[in-house]
Amino acid sequence: MSAAFRKAAKSGQRQHRERSQPASRKKLGLLEKKQDYRLRARDYHKKQNALRALQKKALDKNPDEFYFKMIRTHLKDGVHVIKQPKDEVTPEQMKLMKTQDLKYVEMKRVAEAKKIERLKSELHLLDVEGKQPNKHVFFFDTKKEVQEFDIATHLNTVPELVDRVYNRPTIATLQKETVKGATDPAHLKKLDQQRKNQYDLLKQRIEREKSMFVIAQKIQTRKDLLDKTHKIKVKKETTNSPAIYKFKFQRKR
Repeated sequence: MSAAFRKAAKSGQRQHRERSQPASRKKLGLLEKKQDYRLRARDYHKKQNALRALQKKALDKNPDEFYFKMIRTHLKDGVHVIKQPKDEVTPEQMKLMKTQDLKYVEMKRVAEAKKIERLKSELHLLDVEGKQPNKHVFFFDTKKEVQEFDIATHLNTVPELVDRVYNRPTIATLQKETVKGATDPAHLKKLDQQRKNQYDLLKQRIEREKSMFVIAQKIQTRKDLLDKTHKIKVKKETTNSPAIYKFKFQRKR
């Protein structure tokens, strides 16, 4: 009887109605009712369920369905062409890194550096190609002095030695002392060729020392990667520089 009484009492109650948007707030738009909220909530949950189903489908996907040619090929004139990756390691670098250790490469690099220093001390980099020419500026007070200017007279030397930037003796020195060294044109040409060969050798040794330095860095980077510390690659490896990694900081005891 109690249940029937409550049902009968409820039927006589006043029906609840949600208020409409007040006239002073109509500029703010429609006032959302419960039925509007129900539709919006149903639509939101439907989209969330769809996203959740797609995530599960992606997680359950068979990994054998992927192969690298999916991302390494592109269409060219209707034909699939494989993208050729850039050479990160030259064959010479790979051979050294596989057959030699870090100490050997570092020893060879130090030996090359010492030979470079010895060659530099012998050659003094005189008249080297590619060197920025020095400038000697002369100042005058009048235009007449500029027109009458003679560089050989001003430097007190012979005109044949004006273009030399080193070992340019004055006229007084040439009168007092005899010329030392080779004076024959053929002999001078031979000495010039020998000096050029020495500069070529110096250039080759500098390039070899740089390549040894790069190889040593790459070997050291591969050794550092054996650590299980979390790391992120910052820069890819190239033929002239090793890859750069950022390691997670760990406090040492």
